[in-house]
Amino acid sequence: MFARVSTYRPAPDSTGAPSEETVREVLGLQGCRGIYYLLGKENKSVSLTLWEDEDALAGSRQAADRIRVETSAEQHMEILGVDEFEVLTQQLKE
Repeated sequence: MFARVSTYRPAPDSTGAPSEETVREVLGLQGCRGIYYLLGKENKSVSLTLWEDEDALAGSRQAADRIRVETSAEQHMEILGVDEFEVLTQQLKE
């Protein structure tokens, strides 16, 4: 599994939360396994998307870039960075 982590700085009037439409669009991309949006205390937010494999991650880059730009404009957020990772461990406690 692979992950893309995007970091944002929301404007003071922004919740940093994506719309339901944005979440559906991301989850609809080929090979997307999940999505998390996180809001930090120091005016920073993070999106984490999970991908089946490296091909799915690579194949989603263009659409993800477009969605990121559109969402950040709608939510008044500055894009601070985008990084990609291989997921080495995946575990959720029940």
